Amino acid sequence: MSVVPVTSADLDAAEVSWFSALCSDDYQFLGVPDGDLRSSWDHCRDIALTAEAQGFRNILAPSSYQVGQDTLSFVAGMAPLTDKINFLAAIRCGEVQPIMLARTIATLDHMLQGRLTLNIISSDFPGEVADSKYRYKRSHEVVEILRKCWTQDEVSHDGEIYQISKLPTDPARPYQQNGGPLLYFGGYSPDALELCGAQCDVYLMWPETRDVLEQRMKDVHARAAAHGRTLDYGLRVHMIVRDTEAEAKDYADYIASKLDDEYGKLIRDRAHDSISLGVAHQSRARELADQFGYTEPGLWTGIGRARSGCGAALVGSTDQILSKIEDYQKMGIRAFIFSGYPHIAEAAHFGARVMPHLKTCSLPHEYGRVPSATPATPLGTGQRR
Repeated sequence: MSVVPVTSADLDAAEVSWFSALCSDDYQFLGVPDGDLRSSWDHCRDIALTAEAQGFRNILAPSSYQVGQDTLSFVAGMAPLTDKINFLAAIRCGEVQPIMLARTIATLDHMLQGRLTLNIISSDFPGEVADSKYRYKRSHEVVEILRKCWTQDEVSHDGEIYQISKLPTDPARPYQQNGGPLLYFGGYSPDALELCGAQCDVYLMWPETRDVLEQRMKDVHARAAAHGRTLDYGLRVHMIVRDTEAEAKDYADYIASKLDDEYGKLIRDRAHDSISLGVAHQSRARELADQFGYTEPGLWTGIGRARSGCGAALVGSTDQILSKIEDYQKMGIRAFIFSGYPHIAEAAHFGARVMPHLKTCSLPHEYGRVPSATPATPLGTGQRR
């Protein structure tokens, strides 16, 4: 039984996505830099092209200041090279003036012919340590202005941070006319949950034990229900799948075999989200894991020793991974963002072993937004609602 109500007509389908390592987050051995896997245009492009060839429905393009490629420039460059996969572009609210950001997003949406989704981020900027409440207030206003730009002929906004008066929105009209791109969001504080419940479409979680995920979904559902809305739910998690459980566990040990914990801490600390509540939860999960790094069967926290953010992987045979995904779907999770080290090889492993057994879709513009009359498109049609 689902943890929270899910009203989509495609309960047996899921949006299965991959990750393009724009932020120098690709290794053969965790924490050991590899020049061939660095965050270059060529490498990140090839990750995305591999994901599309394997049938993934979306690809997360993350954002970081210290390292890596510029997110929106990367997505723009991928538009003419792809024709099926969607792009989940991370945007840091407040980095660009909202009206200008709305225009940039609309341009990207037209370039991709609607294959654009957005990951809303409220992190500090370089040199900034802002109060959490302020950051989420800023994000709330940014998203509100974006929505107005995408759905109204004129925008007026009188907020604490932004003031806009009677501005025509024609340059900012996106390709997707049913409310603009879907907004994905992940956050843990009360202010974060309020932003998601009021404004966003998909609540993304990092890997934790099942009981913790269930409670988090209930908390977010309550905030959305207070605004008369219902959300979709997603899980961002790394993936190690092999023919047998033993092979998968051996590979987990292999990629962590050269990791120096001091250098791993440096990698974690350089990220702008390194002091966030979500990262603290991932650190806590590592502390509670057994001597091999597992917090529950098949959930390995060793990844988090060498990265900030999402810090655990599903590890197992094809059947075990399929069972895990099915269990998550029964909870009400319908969006999955997977990744693995190295990203191209692991996309191929997952694509060969697991993708043929999954029914996939692109998430619809439903829930708290303008209803969609079209069911989720079958795998491989190259359409986007």
